Amino acid sequence: MILTSYPDPQDMARLSARMLLEVGAVHFNADEPFTLASGLPSPTYVDCRKLISYPRIRTTLMDFLTVTVMRNVGFEAFDNVAGGETAGIPFGALVAERMALPMTYVRKKPKGYGRNARIEGVMTEGQRVLLVEDMTTDGGSKLSFVDAIRDTGAICGHTAVIFYYDIFPQTKKTLGDHGVALHHLCTWWDVLAEAKAQQAFDEATLTEVESFLNAPKEWQDAHRSG
Repeated sequence: MILTSYPDPQDMARLSARMLLEVGAVHFNADEPFTLASGLPSPTYVDCRKLISYPRIRTTLMDFLTVTVMRNVGFEAFDNVAGGETAGIPFGALVAERMALPMTYVRKKPKGYGRNARIEGVMTEGQRVLLVEDMTTDGGSKLSFVDAIRDTGAICGHTAVIFYYDIFPQTKKTLGDHGVALHHLCTWWDVLAEAKAQQAFDEATLTEVESFLNAPKEWQDAHRSG
């Protein structure tokens, strides 16, 4: 059953942030920063993979993500849902089920044997494909997945994620220049607001996180090791 009656985007963002905090998917540590995939330091880290282990939260978030895409793009806008390897695969499957659409997934690189494919499942020329992922930081990793989808002759102009950093100004431009629109449930700003409301972290940590979110490059430059 495809449900369409849900809270407004602001309430969904607040509730999504609350759920991430509730399951311990949000980590703040200003004293010993995390190292991002880029090699840069960050006082924040979010692990959306944990969400698959919580059925009630998983169900609610996937309902939210599905209705967000339908509201933003349309109810008959897609023919296929693709999850990005690996974190996007379960979420892609759950969204595809809700949208009553075929599900596929996209490998990060060809598997190196057999068909040497990047697309698993059935994706055909002309299909309108929604790319589903757990999160995005600067949008760069999505471009390879989009290109792999387009290489099949399918169309991919939208990606949906649970979590969007929303602190790097070039993200939406990077995706937009590639012809891709981003849809998301919540951002670091939503998480910070909910963390403050819940007093989930001490005041000094929240202040340092806010400093990072307001000027990430400057904060990273000041906290580089060596």
